[in-house]
Amino acid sequence: MNRSRLFFAASIFSCFSAIIFLPSRMSSQTIPVFKMTLSNNKIFDATDIPKGKPLVLIYFDPDCDHCQKLMTELFKKINSFKKVELVLITFKPVTDVAVFEKKYSTPRYANLTVGTEGTGFYLRNYYKLVKMPFTALYDSKGNYSYSYRDETPLDDLINRLKGL
Repeated sequence: MNRSRLFFAASIFSCFSAIIFLPSRMSSQTIPVFKMTLSNNKIFDATDIPKGKPLVLIYFDPDCDHCQKLMTELFKKINSFKKVELVLITFKPVTDVAVFEKKYSTPRYANLTVGTEGTGFYLRNYYKLVKMPFTALYDSKGNYSYSYRDETPLDDLINRLKGL
């Protein structure tokens, strides 16, 4: 076999082995290691999420109509999320995070954190997001449980949380 054919065969094998044998990021089934900037410019990362409680992670755009609808409904039912950690993440600038926090009075909720991942798009790429809002649910041990890739029916989410 000449060198070019050998190189071609090795390239094809490595591409397929990467697809077949290596786990995808989502297959890790745990909370991704991410960082975000809070409105006070402090850095928050996944290790800062309190342990022992389920996590609802919502990736959103404050300007998106579907996201605004979700947030309005979420804050109407906020008492249903008292035993849950809520992490709301956007890609918008920190100034937009501050406006969002003011609009929904988020600092009054000890179990809610809002921040931006900026234009690094780590989580956006990790979850392969095309639409927003995106909601991921993790159990109290940090294991992936369920996600909503389009609309997030809050009654369904609340019921799933009861099972964790």
